[in-house]
Amino acid sequence: MGMRIRRDDQVAIVSGKDRGKTGRVIRVDPKKERVYVEGLNIIKRHQKPSPTASADSESAAGGVIEKEGPIHVSNVMLVDPKDSRPTRVGVSREGGVRSRVTKRSSTKLD
Repeated sequence: MGMRIRRDDQVAIVSGKDRGKTGRVIRVDPKKERVYVEGLNIIKRHQKPSPTASADSESAAGGVIEKEGPIHVSNVMLVDPKDSRPTRVGVSREGGVRSRVTKRSSTKLD
């Protein structure tokens, strides 16, 4: 089955160095089962200046660049929109249409 967390979902970090924090999913990598959460799991990458990139882009500047690192999908939980607490995600089918629902309050997400 595919991942139940999608881009632009609000998630809470369940374990790791950022446990207890919440953020918005900016990228999902289903093959590796990883999500990238805005402002969390920040990693530093040393990057050479790129002469071919345009001057105003981030990749043109060299130095130490901070960006979001991947988090395994098992270490995040969706935040319930009703009470802002972490919840599991289920799938309900109505009339042949699948939709994601929260287990905590049965709120539809799609």
